[in-house]
Amino acid sequence: MNEFELKYGCNPNQKPSRIFMKNGADLPIKILCGRPGYINLLDAFNGWQLVKELKEATGLPAATSFKHVSPAGAAVGLPLDETLAKIYWVDDLGELSPLAAAYARARGADRMSSFGDFIALSDVCDVSTAKIIKREVSDGVIAPGYEPEALEILMQKKKGNYNIIEIDPSYKPEPIETKDVFGVTFEQGRNELAINNDLLANVVTANKEIPDSAKIDLIIALITLKYTQSNSVCYAKGGQAIGIGAGQQSRVHCTRLAGQKADNWLLRQCPKVLNLDFVDTIGRADRDNAIDNYIGDEYMDVLAEGAWQKVFKTKPEVFTAEEKRAWLDQMTDVALGSDAFFPFSDNIERAKKSGVK
Repeated sequence: MNEFELKYGCNPNQKPSRIFMKNGADLPIKILCGRPGYINLLDAFNGWQLVKELKEATGLPAATSFKHVSPAGAAVGLPLDETLAKIYWVDDLGELSPLAAAYARARGADRMSSFGDFIALSDVCDVSTAKIIKREVSDGVIAPGYEPEALEILMQKKKGNYNIIEIDPSYKPEPIETKDVFGVTFEQGRNELAINNDLLANVVTANKEIPDSAKIDLIIALITLKYTQSNSVCYAKGGQAIGIGAGQQSRVHCTRLAGQKADNWLLRQCPKVLNLDFVDTIGRADRDNAIDNYIGDEYMDVLAEGAWQKVFKTKPEVFTAEEKRAWLDQMTDVALGSDAFFPFSDNIERAKKSGVK
């Protein structure tokens, strides 16, 4: 197959729409289920490149959660501790495979942004990973293959219309890429810069010691940014992105946005948040929204309106600004990447508030 007709382009009025190979070769993908759209495929191809590079750079299985042509999360397959398993809502699934742990991390970093994501996996999708994907609201997945039982699980999603794409892992695109804008064709060499330990060899600070764990986090941050809409900043810790600020016109706004998301990730691990007592009937998305509101300032409005009974069995205590700051001040060893230089110290000062070392 060297052409695939799409329902429409970026918007419903943009027709006709298709993907095809200019050289007449077959497409490097097989669509096993569903009918992916224009944005779905942009997310799929960008996500695949991200996880493929992460796997090559770290040697670990990798996953990413993409939304609107930027990653909401990216991670490698390091084991989850009890706290992370709980905040990612996978503590009932037992031991996860490394690939499943990677996706749990990628999805769990910013669950609100990952709602309705397109997933990319570096390795053949196994049953452990498919079980996580099945229970989440998602548009589709791309991987180099699927275990038969995993494929069967995934094909049950969306009444059999879930987008499942298999990509040829040996496919290598042409070294020159083109893009048409306003009838004008742009041409450039592909960004083939290898992001790995060699890139981190020239340490310009007085302290030359960078732990191996921090190197992995820095590589994750930089590869994530390679496939994020510029301007962009990424915070990473423990083998995953924990906050991504994408597409802002100001560098410090990227740093603040990513930092706010990183703070939410850190605050979700506070016992005060972990011990929230939800009503039994609450859905996963509503639970995520409730936690986000509880951490943020909106919870005071919920208390004032008496609407907490819709979400919680018992009325939670207010999470004060002082308590949040005290918890965040315990955090350290966070890594930060930026896709361009920081022009002013305000970026550094903001990053330090989120534990960046």
